[in-house]
Amino acid sequence: MAEEGDVVSKTFRALVESADRKFARVRDFPSYGRAQGQHYFQKVFKVYMRLWKYQQEHRTELVKAGLNRWEIGEIAGRIGQLYFGKYTRTSEARFLVEAYVFYEAILKRRYFEGCKVKDLGVRFKELRFYARFLMVSLILNRTQTVKVVVEKLKALVDDCNANFRETNFKEWKLVVQEIVRFMNADTTFTIASVRPFRYSAIFDCHPNSVQYMARFHAKKVLKFRDAILMSYHRNEVKFAELTLDAYRMLQCLEWESSGSFYQKHLAETKENGVVVDYSGTSGLIDMKLVADMTDPTLPPNPRKAILYRPSVTHLIAVMATICEELPPESVILVYLSASGKPSHINASPVEFSGGSKRTTKNKLTSHNSLEQNFSSPESHINGKKGFSDYYDDYLWLGSKGNGGSSNLYPGDIIPFTRRPLFLVIDSDSSHAFKAERGEKAALLLSPFRPMFKDPFSADITQNGSQFTFFLSAPLQAFCQMTGFALSDSDIEVLNNAENILSTAFSKWEVILCKSPSLDLVWAQVLSDPFLRRLIIRFIFCRAVLSAFCPPEESEQYVPVCLPQLPNSLSPKAEVVQSSVSQLANHLNVADGFHFDNT
Repeated sequence: MAEEGDVVSKTFRALVESADRKFARVRDFPSYGRAQGQHYFQKVFKVYMRLWKYQQEHRTELVKAGLNRWEIGEIAGRIGQLYFGKYTRTSEARFLVEAYVFYEAILKRRYFEGCKVKDLGVRFKELRFYARFLMVSLILNRTQTVKVVVEKLKALVDDCNANFRETNFKEWKLVVQEIVRFMNADTTFTIASVRPFRYSAIFDCHPNSVQYMARFHAKKVLKFRDAILMSYHRNEVKFAELTLDAYRMLQCLEWESSGSFYQKHLAETKENGVVVDYSGTSGLIDMKLVADMTDPTLPPNPRKAILYRPSVTHLIAVMATICEELPPESVILVYLSASGKPSHINASPVEFSGGSKRTTKNKLTSHNSLEQNFSSPESHINGKKGFSDYYDDYLWLGSKGNGGSSNLYPGDIIPFTRRPLFLVIDSDSSHAFKAERGEKAALLLSPFRPMFKDPFSADITQNGSQFTFFLSAPLQAFCQMTGFALSDSDIEVLNNAENILSTAFSKWEVILCKSPSLDLVWAQVLSDPFLRRLIIRFIFCRAVLSAFCPPEESEQYVPVCLPQLPNSLSPKAEVVQSSVSQLANHLNVADGFHFDNT
């Protein structure tokens, strides 16, 4: 029997070593592109599934041979990492849920907590497990799980500081600070009743416009398959390599299940009618739960490449790869959020408005020729640009002192307009991207400056970008701008406000679909629910900011789209102004607006 136990133990260790080697290779594959390491991913999954099954079948022998609980947890954690890596490359919700299932099982079975060892290496494994579980839970909007894991992470960091005084845990203290700061900025944690950012068939689908969508299918219709999301601001809210703005855009480009999505918990496994005690070493994780936690009726999510602080050359390389692999009759969304130049990082002038009192902070002077462009935005508004202008203004992607190598110019984007492009630019240099060269692309461009009633809300390092917030959560962005305090005590007020918006958006969709003047660029993407929702929310954002800012300075504070959307949905249109006025009156903030027709 002892000899048989040795064979089982040696076989297990050999499987672990083989799995570790393959895992190390797949971990370094880039997270973008349709063909990056797909075949090798399957091989790694296969070897880990074999390892997992082996430890289940020989659990008793392995425990006698000295198998530790944390080793089972580490294997489960690796499988969770593989699933999350698969999700980042495909955006398929089932892989994200698979990762959550494994991480939640590790937490519930206390694979790391139960061992009570004083091994520094094991403690670091546990720290990394909590950080990875937080990321998965965050993206899944499991707010209660996030709160539980944050407390466990805090306690573990404190425990490590007390027991390993010779080791510096400063980086893990920063991880705790990051997630707490993220939770304070994300309204899903502060307001439990808030609607999901994801596209919900219950809240976001407007049946009245469906009959008018048919006319677009008679022409060329583009399918939304891929997106690139990039946010690069100094000291912005983030957790690990996920910034708040990128997180918001990620959420609003995915489907929300209309069923009991994400609510099912792991059932206790029973053997012979007796509940299994997981306080001992165990490897039982029900891998079939995903079938109960996902919604097979939903279409696939568009693939999303999320880039954290990329260099300009890396961003261009990713765009080139995805454009090259883009299927025919498809459109790619590119979201870029960054400051226009080094001196404007987190310091762009901001308008503060409230009732009849309006003050404007002094403009910052620039250290280069961009000052002329910013002091005279009319050249951007009318779209007349010379060739050199495509390399005058830029987005700043880099630390101080990197010079031109950190500048993303409008001219850098022009080659990618050969493929259908839906471009969202959130920057104080956004209007520089109103290029007439290249093929026609759909452009949503942020204002030069944000505007709030409360000066504190203007800090992008605390609340993220205003324009991105409007595109991802319009009601919450409206309340933040006007200083209306959202809370769970105002659930009825909040629901009625959402209904006002939903009614308005439904009307606007019908008008947009019926408009004979709708540009082909918009008509080709209007059938896609994600892009259609972004367009409608842009119309709302433009109307709100137009009515909230000083009329004589609207060029600075109102977003722009190209090509132009129909005049029937302009900020001055009665059907648009009346809806904004109704919402403002409902929330008792109308005194901060000026309406022409209502």
